[in-house]
Amino acid sequence: MVRAVDVDVVVVGAGQAGLSSAHHLARAGIGHVVLDHSPRPGGAWQFRWPSLTYGKVHGMHALPGMELSGADPLRPSSEVIGEYFAAYEERFGLRVRRPVDVTAVRGDEGGRLLVESASGTWSARALVNATGTWDRPFWPRYPGQELFRGRQLHTATYPGPQEFAGARVIVVGGGTSAVQHLLEVSEVAARTTWTTRRPPVFRDGGFGEAEGRAAVALVEERVRRGLPPQSVVSVTGLPLNEAVRAGLESGVLDRLPVFDRITASGAVWADGRRVEADVILWATGFRPAVDHLAPLRLREPGGGIRLDGTRAVRDERVHLVGYGPSASTIGANRAGGAAVREIRRLLARGPAVPALV
Repeated sequence: MVRAVDVDVVVVGAGQAGLSSAHHLARAGIGHVVLDHSPRPGGAWQFRWPSLTYGKVHGMHALPGMELSGADPLRPSSEVIGEYFAAYEERFGLRVRRPVDVTAVRGDEGGRLLVESASGTWSARALVNATGTWDRPFWPRYPGQELFRGRQLHTATYPGPQEFAGARVIVVGGGTSAVQHLLEVSEVAARTTWTTRRPPVFRDGGFGEAEGRAAVALVEERVRRGLPPQSVVSVTGLPLNEAVRAGLESGVLDRLPVFDRITASGAVWADGRRVEADVILWATGFRPAVDHLAPLRLREPGGGIRLDGTRAVRDERVHLVGYGPSASTIGANRAGGAAVREIRRLLARGPAVPALV
């Protein structure tokens, strides 16, 4: 059996939250390793659809210590942010190991955490979990779904609008991605239909620091109660920009409640309404990618992981960043710093191991 490599801290994930955490660990002189299962720098951004240009990105905040400036707003966000993350790793010497797919995190008899992967095992005194949500797209289930003869796909594999030319498309979901998909697809599709579980709420006017804090507090309250986190956008509403106003005026963003069942050729509502479709596009969000933490039994009866700040209440060695209230880019930055402050206190209780070479 191959011996585990000792290190003070393992960071799992090299998106915004993971890189922020690694930056603060490096500044604090704490030995750590960053494991990322993606093939290249960029976190989940590298998988975004080509038509999501940098100019369309809402609320991208720079990583600590290095601004993202001079980016062409017409370039794909996957390229702009991927290059920025790569430059950030190089500038601060953040040696990210990739691709490494962490399969499980367990406790050992010595009070350390074993981080297991096909590429090796690391033994750590603390863990920063920054795995985000992109790898766990949420697919709702409706009666008849398996009978649909058309195409079903999720935002996670959305290829851009060009593949929907001439098609009848149902978009399901009430978030920002659903609105972006509709505005793009409607320009080439034969017809689009928008369905949401709840009436969408559009936010007009400014959204300053006070509003942001209030929104984050609502998400944070769920996490404190051990409930699965909601997205921040679910409590902030949808920004009412010029493109959205045009979509509302044209009728593209006229919304229906979600159908009751799916048929071979479309969808049916309880009141008898039927919509024929060639494609159902599920813009129904994501769930936290934390299955590898299951051996630690961190989940509460409500289904979520209860946190005190970034620290898991059930295991003080484990910090979750980019989870719940820190899922935004600015929240991830702050959470990385907060996690490292807590970890410094934890490590101060006993001898540290040498930094990983």
